Amino acid sequence: MYIDAVGKSCPIPVIMTKKALDSGERELTVTVDNEAAVENIKRLASAYSLNAELSRRDDKIELRLFGEGAAPAAAPPSPAATPGGGGYCVFISKSRIGEGSEELGENLLKMALYALAQSDNPPSAVAFMNGGVRLACDKNSPHMASLERLVERGTNILVCGTCLNYFGLTNAIGTVSNMYEILSAMEASAKVISL
Repeated sequence: MYIDAVGKSCPIPVIMTKKALDSGERELTVTVDNEAAVENIKRLASAYSLNAELSRRDDKIELRLFGEGAAPAAAPPSPAATPGGGGYCVFISKSRIGEGSEELGENLLKMALYALAQSDNPPSAVAFMNGGVRLACDKNSPHMASLERLVERGTNILVCGTCLNYFGLTNAIGTVSNMYEILSAMEASAKVISL
């Protein structure tokens, strides 16, 4: 089976591939044009115990999925399906908390991430989207030590790949993810806290 997902942002390529896999397909080629889709489809293939081979042609990337494979017992596992703590998700979509003073908002977010990292009940996932992805990429940011501590404690850091591409960012801490996985992490959580 062939899936043309060129020009489609995540999670569309992942969802198209998942539908084919759920219908029983175990030999398929998916063509995409962005690295976020490649990484997300490779993780999906792994969840189905399939091999994934990559080939590049011009600005397109083909992923050939094949193997015996088996459907996961439930939906393909979200990275947040194995909580590192309290079964809640924190959603961050900007580089500060609240409106008003940007400096105050940035300091409040720094304190919030520090408090989460030191908490007796760390979140199972922290999801970054839109401008919030910048916090997960700057190795010199005042937030990085807290994010690294959260990872050490089992928190899954999910960073929107579409957002990274939009801002031209790379080297994010955690997992370069997609809307499908981030929403699945939120759905699997007992509660979602938006900062």
